[in-house]
Amino acid sequence: MSEKANTLGAFLKARRELVTPEQAGIPDIGVRRVAGLRREEVAMLAGISFDYYLRLERGRDRNPSVQVLEAIARVLRLDEDHTAHLLTLAAEPRRQRRRPRKETVPDGALKLLESLAQPVYVEGRYFDILASNPLARALDPRLAVGGNQLRDLFLDPAEQALYPEWENYTECFIANLRQSVGTDIDDPRFIELTGELSLASDRFRRLWARHEVRGQRGGPLRIAHPQVGELVLNRERLAIGGAEGLHLVVYHPDAGTSDAERLALLASAATSPAKASTAAVLSPARQTSP
Repeated sequence: MSEKANTLGAFLKARRELVTPEQAGIPDIGVRRVAGLRREEVAMLAGISFDYYLRLERGRDRNPSVQVLEAIARVLRLDEDHTAHLLTLAAEPRRQRRRPRKETVPDGALKLLESLAQPVYVEGRYFDILASNPLARALDPRLAVGGNQLRDLFLDPAEQALYPEWENYTECFIANLRQSVGTDIDDPRFIELTGELSLASDRFRRLWARHEVRGQRGGPLRIAHPQVGELVLNRERLAIGGAEGLHLVVYHPDAGTSDAERLALLASAATSPAKASTAAVLSPARQTSP
């Protein structure tokens, strides 16, 4: 059964293979054909029958109790984000394939974007760039409307060179994509993007197969800028009310630091187009459709 038809089973299998017998507190006996725990070991440690666990992983039982899922989560050493994702996969009914949905940035969010002096942009559910200001594009030219951060991070060497901690950065993006999508894997935009990256990037395929789940949280981000040198900026990702899946992303330095000086230097060097084009917004013809 494919992941598309059995999201719960695919998740259980991927996470089971990441837990060693030593981590689970059991002896490592016999030759293991695959990494991680055996199905029967997960069942034993969770206090359920092997046949029942096998039905869960193979998608033959889609109504496990919360108690069973929480027991399995403990065995698989799932944190809060992964456990919540597991419960969602088990509870969510399969949805029929639906039409693409346009992502439109509310006027209020655009006005806020135009008013900010920091690098700022709006991203969609699948990290499409829907709006950005000149300083964001001066910081990273790929933050232009119509671009996609996932595609750039995995496929563009120039984008990879911009982020010294590129490996950690890509792990974060993939884990957040897993959390954002949940069971909604029939979304046409999701299918298009993950299909393209799975074919083009070995790293994307490896990370996607791990089924890591984690929400993006604010924190420092190192950028190796070709003009002003390396700087560390705080990255804040704020949900936009009334626009499901859209986020306003702001980069800002700690006050009084060399990072603030470098960002100010970059701002002074950046071109300043007319106010009407300060926030480049997708025209209907170019709009991506998650």
